Amino acid sequence: MNMDFAKYADGLVPAIVQDAATGAVLMLGFMNDEAIETSQTSGRVTFFSRSKQRLWTKGETSGNFLELVSITPDCDNDTLLIKARPAGPVCHTGSETCFGDSQTSLAFLTELGSVIANRASDPVEGSYVSKLFAKGLNKIAQKVGEEAVETVIAAKDDDLDAFKNEAADLLFHYLVLLRAKGVNLTDITPILKARRR
Repeated sequence: MNMDFAKYADGLVPAIVQDAATGAVLMLGFMNDEAIETSQTSGRVTFFSRSKQRLWTKGETSGNFLELVSITPDCDNDTLLIKARPAGPVCHTGSETCFGDSQTSLAFLTELGSVIANRASDPVEGSYVSKLFAKGLNKIAQKVGEEAVETVIAAKDDDLDAFKNEAADLLFHYLVLLRAKGVNLTDITPILKARRR
């Protein structure tokens, strides 16, 4: 990686941090060559703190580290895109991101998919999802079919709230079915992207 540190007066390049799973923009920090190398070696995102004038690993005080997934320079080699897995809230205010808790729909669906996966691999007593997984693939597929029919019926009526509720039920059970088949939304979206004209 051949970054153009000389482009900025302080010799630091901006580093945009993005959640590797959801794509949500988490924060902005600054890096020098040593911060990049430390991040790659330690596996935890490390910046150069302009206020402290030293290397600073995100989470060194709070424990909310950013586990490094990738570092990619932009086309001019003067800005970095960091993909990471956050171990907790990223912002010092307690928010998930430094840009507020405006969680995207995709971020929420990804989080919901993780909860569903956890219920499948580590069943919780009384959990509806755990009970569904215990009944097997046929029952899960049947529930998706039932919810699809109920969504179609609700779509033919004028009650928009009823339709939204049935659509939510369908989407939820579809996510359960994906997990039962060992698939998640990130496996499906490339297929949809390939079909886009």
